[in-house]
Amino acid sequence: NRYCKEFSFIHILPFYPYSSDDGFAVVDYENVNQEHGNWEDFKKISSNYKVMSDLVINHCSSENILFKNFLNKTDPGSDYFIVSKKNFLQSFFSGVLFHGFYLGGVFYSISIGMPTGLAALIVTLQPILTNALSGPILKEQVSIKQWTGVLLGFVGASLVLGFEIGSKIPTAGLIATIIALIAITSSTLWQKTISNNLPLSVSNMNQALGGFSFHLLIIIFFVDPYIEFSKTFIIAMSHQIFLVSFGAFTILMFLIKKNSASKTVSIFFLIPAVSAFMGWFFLDEILTKIDLVGFFIATIGVYIATKK
Repeated sequence: NRYCKEFSFIHILPFYPYSSDDGFAVVDYENVNQEHGNWEDFKKISSNYKVMSDLVINHCSSENILFKNFLNKTDPGSDYFIVSKKNFLQSFFSGVLFHGFYLGGVFYSISIGMPTGLAALIVTLQPILTNALSGPILKEQVSIKQWTGVLLGFVGASLVLGFEIGSKIPTAGLIATIIALIAITSSTLWQKTISNNLPLSVSNMNQALGGFSFHLLIIIFFVDPYIEFSKTFIIAMSHQIFLVSFGAFTILMFLIKKNSASKTVSIFFLIPAVSAFMGWFFLDEILTKIDLVGFFIATIGVYIATKK
């Protein structure tokens, strides 16, 4: 009453318990989020003011009992939702870009002799491209401060990666790396536009199917398939499945969904520096003063680019 005594109407934004989307992914329509009070508080407000509120009945959280009933084909809720093939195809295509053209392109280029440092340096251009395109495509505001952080991040990453690119650069490897760069940039922008269409777990599964289908076609038409079940193979596959697919990509999709695409990708600049530290700690690789300077500059850059 102290702050609203001049008003006769009050518009209350979503006040239910929720899981995401700033209150719009409703978990329970029958209760009030404890952070906002309870139904008695709502009644007191409505006794003094005319109240208008967002009921949010056109969509809800994947944790809502109605959606769980829909998945289990029980009532109430068995016919409350529509399954869209469009959403599946969108996230499927995202998986083709992320797991197929991006990861596959980088691995292929290195396998045919592309220097790893150069391949990493080319792919590290991704945050710059994403920041340049997120404005016209996603209508995100990229400030001068953010651009300063991005450029510092790229300089730091470049110092860590170094400039020894070797005497021979395979043309096919260079093309594959550039395709990988385009794929990770376009897939990041694409994922941001569709991130709210499906629950994260469902989207990740569809992406995995997209990546699997892409590589299955590559195996069928371009190579002679075989599997050697060695210790190295099992460790490598475990790394790809648990750390890359379930770990890194799930975190990346979560960050893209919650934050702006331009700020999220700035974190990529820390990858070369962190990899250098891991190589020094686990593999006894040499960590030079230039690596340390690069790590420091990249860290400052990422901090500036992602700070609110």
